[in-house]
Amino acid sequence: MAAQATPADAPPPAQLDLGPADQELADAAELAKRKKSLTIGAVCKALAQEFPDVSISKIRYLEDQKLLTPRRTPGGYRLYTQGDVARLRTILRMQRDEFLPLRVIRQELAAGRSGDAPPAPGRPAREGMRTWRASMSVGQGAGALYSLDDVLEETKADAGLVRELEEYGVVKGEMRGGVRYFDETEREIVAAVAELARYGVGGRNLRVFRSSADREANLLQQILAPALRSRNPQRRKEAVEALENLAAVATHLKHLLLIRDLRKIVR
Repeated sequence: MAAQATPADAPPPAQLDLGPADQELADAAELAKRKKSLTIGAVCKALAQEFPDVSISKIRYLEDQKLLTPRRTPGGYRLYTQGDVARLRTILRMQRDEFLPLRVIRQELAAGRSGDAPPAPGRPAREGMRTWRASMSVGQGAGALYSLDDVLEETKADAGLVRELEEYGVVKGEMRGGVRYFDETEREIVAAVAELARYGVGGRNLRVFRSSADREANLLQQILAPALRSRNPQRRKEAVEALENLAAVATHLKHLLLIRDLRKIVR
């Protein structure tokens, strides 16, 4: 009796001898699949109307961050299904409308967030108050730490740009064992600045952002200082929640003011 073939002995699918009818069906299925897929350039064109700043490099960066997994052809070309495009649209909307960092976007997608789904609810608001969603929690720890090499690899930033950001106090990092590490927030800052650098914005130009953030942080601290210093754990917890809510309101307000002023420029 002949020995049963093991999986290792079985020929790969590409080597199976299909009959004419089976081969025709397989070719038709593959052709239909390809017709429904889009190249990365076609994806950019499809999304350009809603997201004018979308680019091939940005889509590739999101793939590098494991947020997208397009199919690859034998020649290495990316092919995006309609599901991939919908996922990308969701990511871009969360970045544009909610100012969410990639870490939070990854969590939202893992939780089943889709483009048609409303933003996840923020913390419960007090009666009569609107709840705003903060993009990052001020109450949580710094999270994972990343070496300079990790930051440069993930953000595609230039090492000189990071040094400039350190010089102007935009990022600081933390020395451990002779190696400087950056937390997740600082990594996202570097990624944002790297994008601005494409338009000639350098570290010295970011002083206005740093000064504005310092002033806003001081203002919010003054508003909530008594509660933040309270010895009552519940009161401190409520103060941190209020601080996150105020930070999200301030971010949204800045966005609206900026858009208003930019509209004057393009009229």
